[in-house]
Amino acid sequence: MNTATASSAQFAAAIAPRPRLGFLGLGWIGTHRLAAIARAGVAEIVAIVDPMEDMLAAAAQHAPNAFHFRDSNQLLERDLNGIVIATPSAQHAGQSIAALNRGLAVFCQKPLGRNTSEVCEVIDAARSANRLLGVDLSYRYTAGLQKIRQLVRANELGEIFAVDLVFHNAYGPQKSWFHSPAQSGGGCVIDLGIHLVDAALWILDQPIVNVSSRLFHEGERIDRLEPVCEDYAAVRFDLANGAAINLNCSWYLHAGRDAVIVASFYGTKGGAALRNVNGSFYDFVAERFTGTTRQLLAEPPDEWFGYAAVEWARRLAIDGNFDPEIERIIEVAAALDLIYENANA
Repeated sequence: MNTATASSAQFAAAIAPRPRLGFLGLGWIGTHRLAAIARAGVAEIVAIVDPMEDMLAAAAQHAPNAFHFRDSNQLLERDLNGIVIATPSAQHAGQSIAALNRGLAVFCQKPLGRNTSEVCEVIDAARSANRLLGVDLSYRYTAGLQKIRQLVRANELGEIFAVDLVFHNAYGPQKSWFHSPAQSGGGCVIDLGIHLVDAALWILDQPIVNVSSRLFHEGERIDRLEPVCEDYAAVRFDLANGAAINLNCSWYLHAGRDAVIVASFYGTKGGAALRNVNGSFYDFVAERFTGTTRQLLAEPPDEWFGYAAVEWARRLAIDGNFDPEIERIIEVAAALDLIYENANA
């Protein structure tokens, strides 16, 4: 976006009426997104919903004037422009479709659906209702990945032929539903890997032509038919232009730190990488590589976390119509499906 276009968009957002939002699901992620939107002042938070009273009370600190509800149906009956969904994954598609069918815009925590079929159903509903749909694939909003995308798109790194993606979480999720394939759609791949798969496809703009994968649970290889979620995955993607993407992600790995997060891109004229700092889930450094030299692209502080939700709310204030760009996440969902389908084949 050029300076004139950016200024026009900022002016439009400034004079547009703030959208009236409801929040469905107030766990750690849901409350954080609520707080980010409240701090940015880009929306009026009208109603919040969670079955747990303590969750409602915590969220109310950021939205003291919001109505409290225990039932999502009560939320849909309010006079709203959109809702933010951060419930367990099995509920995402159904709740998103219900809201869209009521004429509401939707911002949903990832994954939008547990598989490509569910994702397509939600996008079809958004298209039919002509309502804005956003998904919380937040790592796109790190300054580092945005700088790397600019380099790749400008051909500054030459032809990208290799990408290494790593996301290891030494803790893993504590809530039981994460560990049920029926409720979550999968394990560390759909929880963590989805972010880096999305980032790589967003940066490279190349279709996947082949996928091979190995999935593990507590050190034992598993396949998609086993009723457990993978806690380690090793994946290889082949792209249409011949490039190779290697993805490794995990829960509970003996990583020696809280998290290891890396996205490295290697081209014929140079390379670039994003990496987390000191095991942080939030602080990243991005560098450009030329031979044995490196150039800093981005470093902390970077207020990226929660920015996807804020930008969706800003966009909703200006234009709540369906944006076809959301259709690109179908490719991400299809890539994850192939990881599970090809596991240990």
